[in-house]
Amino acid sequence: MLLFKTVSDLQSYLQKTTNEGKRVGFVPTMGALHKGHLSLVQESKSNCDVSVVSIFVNPTQFDDKKDLEKYPRTIGQDIELLCSVGNDVLFLPSVEEIYPKDLDTTLQLDFGQLAEVLEGAFRPGHFDGMAQVVNRLLNIVQPDCLFMGQKDFQQVAIVHSMLKQLKSKIDLVVCPIIREEDGLAMSSRNRRLSPEFRQKSILLSQTLAKIKAKMTQDTPQQLRKMGLETLSEAGFKPEYFDIVDGFTLLSIDNFSETSYVVALTAAWAGEIRLIDNMIIKQPTEVLA
Repeated sequence: MLLFKTVSDLQSYLQKTTNEGKRVGFVPTMGALHKGHLSLVQESKSNCDVSVVSIFVNPTQFDDKKDLEKYPRTIGQDIELLCSVGNDVLFLPSVEEIYPKDLDTTLQLDFGQLAEVLEGAFRPGHFDGMAQVVNRLLNIVQPDCLFMGQKDFQQVAIVHSMLKQLKSKIDLVVCPIIREEDGLAMSSRNRRLSPEFRQKSILLSQTLAKIKAKMTQDTPQQLRKMGLETLSEAGFKPEYFDIVDGFTLLSIDNFSETSYVVALTAAWAGEIRLIDNMIIKQPTEVLA
């Protein structure tokens, strides 16, 4: 695996690959890699000739500076994992490489309610920072395909909107959530859970599955209430538990309103914030 730390060196290499007619797949990450990330790399390897992974803990998408400081950084382990799945290129830039003083990397795009609901209501500025860094990385790498995970459902929706607004030709490939054996969605934050909450955290996926199973029996309002009460009674502090239109991310009142229904939740497990989601009803074409 090749490792590049500067934009110029990476672009010099990638220019050669594109001149040879090779397709480039890109997986942006913040490191602390796990099997979920590796599944994206494997998908990139399967669909493209060259797979590029970036590791960059982006300061502009953390509304809490303490969360930024605590974010796990495991570069040595990350490199070993990427090599184990045959990744081709690792881009490991500094903050100065991504945000040089002489370059304006801000985006003037309108994401509307996509950035205001769910995560957006609790993490102001998060999605502006996320879109800013993803766009910057895409401008650097110039991939044919961008691979992202369903676990960050709202993030994927906003990146999709960004690509459409920018009239980008990059294909966005959304990959399924990878879960632990007990059902907990894999996350870099899981390693920070207390033993008590690690054991109880499977309740998030279990509750989402229960919502899906009861879709034909209860209304979205009843199921939202059930989700919030289930998590609260177990000692979690849920920020939201919602059932939404997968295209607009707006809450629905009836399951017949849309062909695309997703249940999403965010909850504090002690000092660790967890998110999860499950597609309840899925149309043939999700990213139309």
